[in-house]
Amino acid sequence: MTEQNASGPLTGRVVALAENRFLDALAKMLEKEGATAMRVPLISILDAEDMEPVDAWITQASAKWFDLCVFMTGEGIRRIASRAERIGQKESLIEGLSHSAILTRGPKPIAALKELGLSPSLQAPAPTTDGLIAILADQALAGKRVGVQLHGNDNPPLISAIEGAGATVNIVKPYRYAPASDGTQVIELIHAMSKGQVDLLAITSSPQVDRLFEVARENNLEPELRDGLGNTLVASVGPVASETLERLGVRVDVCPDDRFVMKRLVQAISERMSRP
Repeated sequence: MTEQNASGPLTGRVVALAENRFLDALAKMLEKEGATAMRVPLISILDAEDMEPVDAWITQASAKWFDLCVFMTGEGIRRIASRAERIGQKESLIEGLSHSAILTRGPKPIAALKELGLSPSLQAPAPTTDGLIAILADQALAGKRVGVQLHGNDNPPLISAIEGAGATVNIVKPYRYAPASDGTQVIELIHAMSKGQVDLLAITSSPQVDRLFEVARENNLEPELRDGLGNTLVASVGPVASETLERLGVRVDVCPDDRFVMKRLVQAISERMSRP
């Protein structure tokens, strides 16, 4: 267990963490700054229920079928690579991707590609769907074959932009989101925020926001949740999560200006909470 820094900028502050895969790493970074981390994992990330479409996509990528591959998330790349290894196609996948142009959304897919010895040809100017579409608008896509890794829900605007440019699109969704905790933990978080027992809530993905409000609605606690959020600083790792929060009427107090990764999120939280 990481020792708390008794003189850090977050000493005496309680930070609730809605994270799963990087929960412990994020908690340790905040504890080094002096915070007390309240762990409330909201979302689990699981393999797709049907892996056959994922296997077919891997086979196409391995055969150098794609002219361009669009990767939305680092999690997606790692899941695809892990699956390729299990079916004996990891080396051929990497070889195939090395012959395709690669477009990434944000720093996480870049880091995941680096683990495979690959790097993107193109990067979205902002880690959003609009950022990807802006880059794609400058590409000659007519007659091209484009592989797109999605996460969670479908992305009609992105797919329409690619198909509208004359390309053939083949999507892959290598993972899905599922509730990570029972409603009791989420309800306890809602109560704690409404009582002023949480100084800051850190959000690192849009599905976490959806899960939080889902539990609140199921238990007739949405008014209490909104009151609690009004009394609690809310930090978002980047623009996608921020857009989801703002769409639901939640004020975003902290968001990194660039490099939307955990380290920058912790730095931004420390800077905001160090103010008088």
